[in-house]
Amino acid sequence: MTRPDRFPVLVTGGAGYIGSHAMLALRDGGWPVVVLDDLSTGFREAVPHDVPLIVGNAGDEALVIRTLAQHGIGAILHFAGSIIVPESVADPLKYYRNNTANSRALIAAALTAGVRHFVFSSTAAVYGVPSDDPVTESWPTRPANPYGTSKLMTELMLADVARAHRFNYCALRYFNVAGADPQGRAGQSTAGATSLIKVAVEVAAGNRPAMQVFGDSYATPDGTGVRDFIHVSDLADAHVRALEALIASPGESHVLNCGYGRGASVMEVIRAVERVAGSAVEHHIVAPRPGDIAIMVADNSALVARFGWAPRYDDLGQIVADALAWERRLARAAA
Repeated sequence: MTRPDRFPVLVTGGAGYIGSHAMLALRDGGWPVVVLDDLSTGFREAVPHDVPLIVGNAGDEALVIRTLAQHGIGAILHFAGSIIVPESVADPLKYYRNNTANSRALIAAALTAGVRHFVFSSTAAVYGVPSDDPVTESWPTRPANPYGTSKLMTELMLADVARAHRFNYCALRYFNVAGADPQGRAGQSTAGATSLIKVAVEVAAGNRPAMQVFGDSYATPDGTGVRDFIHVSDLADAHVRALEALIASPGESHVLNCGYGRGASVMEVIRAVERVAGSAVEHHIVAPRPGDIAIMVADNSALVARFGWAPRYDDLGQIVADALAWERRLARAAA
């Protein structure tokens, strides 16, 4: 239920995977929400009927200014953008347009409309190829692909704007996002997704014949790469906490990792999916991809300390079960 002390929040990309979960978390917390999405990768059905949906591009400055004014928006959560790393290498200008130039226009619109608070969907890809140690926010930012660079450029813009104006921001650097809303209200519906858990549950649900495992000779317990998987609903909660922190301390901004601080290997994920699904997940070992590393795990201590963030779904079995339930729902709908 909307609380009278809370102003409307604009969620760009709110019809997409992570944005739709953040939109639900805001509503659960009593925040009025408006969604801006061009529906190029988002889904109209992901937005509840009582949430205003503006179909348009976050880089359309005039449209954003009108939307901010018409709905009395007090803060922006920005998810709209492109996220596929190999595509960014093949088509870098698309990423500098969708992720960097459009973010610049959105920030400019926020300043024009007097919106002071901005939560940005960033990525651990800004770190490039770090060591096997848990990655802190002080780690050097050396992106290894245009996707990571396009996100880092937006972080730099936000920092400069915050120094020059009455404006604060939080950039949340995601590690590996997975799972679906435990209540079944949202999930990852994008065709051709490349994230590990999504691919594995597609195989388990019969939506994909088999999957590839990229390398099995890393210096890890089972030879496959280890990553830090965070449940999408815990990530959504981090965004709500970030918004509340920005409002409480308008002179302070944040750049924070979002992960659990521990990892699971590719084979551990496959075995977890098999246990939950009760069937084998067909997979094939292939050569490692260029640039892949053995381990990438977040140091999340700053997020916990600053926001009091306490994840509720930090269990691989829970993440897999929620992802598989959503995937089976998609399979039934397509049948």
